[in-house]
Amino acid sequence: MAALEMKYEKTVKIALLGAGTVGTQVARLLNEQHDVLSARAGANLQLVGIAVRHLDAPRDPAIDRDLLTDDAQALIAQADIVIELIGGIDVPLALVRYALESGTSVVTGNKALLATHGPELYELAAAHDVDLYYEAAVAGAVPVVYGLRESLAGDQVNAVTGILNGTTNFILDEMSTKGLSFEEALAIAQDLGYAEADPSADVDGFDAAAKIAILASLAFHTRVNISDVHVQGIRSITADDIASAQRAGYVIKLIASARRHANGISLVVTPSLVGAENPLASVRGSFNAVVIDAVSADRLMFYGRGAGGAPTASAVLSDVVAAAAKKVVGGQAPRELVIAQLPVIESDQATLQFYIKVLVGDSIGVLSAITRVFADNDVSISSIRQRPLNAAEVAAVRDADGGVADGEKADGEKLAYLTVITHNSLHKNMRGVVNALSSTPGVRRVVNVLRVEED
Repeated sequence: MAALEMKYEKTVKIALLGAGTVGTQVARLLNEQHDVLSARAGANLQLVGIAVRHLDAPRDPAIDRDLLTDDAQALIAQADIVIELIGGIDVPLALVRYALESGTSVVTGNKALLATHGPELYELAAAHDVDLYYEAAVAGAVPVVYGLRESLAGDQVNAVTGILNGTTNFILDEMSTKGLSFEEALAIAQDLGYAEADPSADVDGFDAAAKIAILASLAFHTRVNISDVHVQGIRSITADDIASAQRAGYVIKLIASARRHANGISLVVTPSLVGAENPLASVRGSFNAVVIDAVSADRLMFYGRGAGGAPTASAVLSDVVAAAAKKVVGGQAPRELVIAQLPVIESDQATLQFYIKVLVGDSIGVLSAITRVFADNDVSISSIRQRPLNAAEVAAVRDADGGVADGEKADGEKLAYLTVITHNSLHKNMRGVVNALSSTPGVRRVVNVLRVEED
C-alpha cells in the first residue's frame, strides 16, 4: 500500500518552537516527507504551529505563515510533541519545563540548555512520564547520542574523544592547508557562514564543552555539567604553531575528550596536536567526528556533518519519529542513568602529553637550563626542536614586546622558538614547568602549551 493511501488511527500533533535555519528545514521536511515520516512513526504527523518571536519577519517559503504564532505556551498546550529549536537558555528552559510538566514529550537541539540544566529536565520528564530526546544537540546528523545511549548500553565506555565543533575545525584546517593566520581563517569562516559575527562560543571552546558534557553524562552514567569541563579555545594558535606541529608529524585540532581513569573522569576541551595515526587527524573542513573506546566493542568512530540546517534537521526528525512511535505503541525512551557518579578529576591531576613552545635567546646555556627545569618538575621530554627566528620575526617580537628589552642589543639579536613534546606527565607538573620557565635566564616567554593526542 502506498504511503499516500495509508490511514492512521492516531494523529500526533507537533509544535515547533523556532523558525531559524534548523527550524525552517524541519518544517520543510515535515511537509515534503510527511507520508514517509508518518509511516515510520505509525501515526499521522501533524505540524500544528510554529512559535516565533516576530510574526512579520521575513521567512523562507518553506514556512507556512498560517502556522505562525507568538504564543508559545498556547501552542505547547495543544501538542503531543514539542520541538525546541530556539537556542539560548532562559526562554527555552521555561518553555521546555512547561511542556514536560504538561505531559508533552520534547525534542531539542539545544546543547547549552542540556549541559546546564539537563539533570533537572531529565527528572522532570521521568516524573511526568514523557520523553526528552536530544540527538541534534551533539554533532548534528552524526548519531553519537543514540550510539552511547542505546547501541553501547551493554558495554563499558572508557573514552569519548572528538572534534565537536565544525567552525573551529574549518578554521584550523584553513590554517593548516593554506598557511593562513587565525584572523584570516576566521574571516573566511564568517564569510561562508560557518562562524557567527561573534564567534566566541565556537573559537573559545564553549560550544564543544557543552557537547562533551552531554556525551560524558551518557558514557559514564554520571551527571556532568559544562562547568566541570576544562576549556581552552583556539585564539592563541598561530601559523607557526601549525607549521611546528606539521614538522613534528602532527596536525592541530580542537579536541573534546572525556576519559575514565582509576580515580574518576577527566573532561577537557583544548587545541591538541593529533598524530597521523589518530583517525581524527584526517577530519577536514567543517566535519565532526567522535571516537568512542569501549571495553568490548573496542574503538568506534562516528563521522559526518556536525552543523547546518538540513543535517541537524535530520537528527531532529529522527527523534520526532521515535517519540511519535512511543505515543502510538507505548513505552518510553531510554531514561537518564545515574548509576556511577564518578568524580570529576581536577585538570591538574590528569596525565597527558604536552607540546610547549618557548621564545628564547639563542645563546649558549639556554637549552640546558630549560631541560633542567623539565627534570626538576618531573616532566620527561620526548622530543625537542629549535628554530631560529629570521630578522623580520625578531623585529615583530620586538614590536610586540614594546621595543628592545634591557640588556639586549638593537642589532644582531638572536632569538629562537624552542618546541618540546613531553612524555605522559601530570598536568600540575607541567604547570610547574611553565611557572619556572617564566623566570629562567634566556627565556623570553612561554608562547603556547597544547595537549598531544597520539592515537
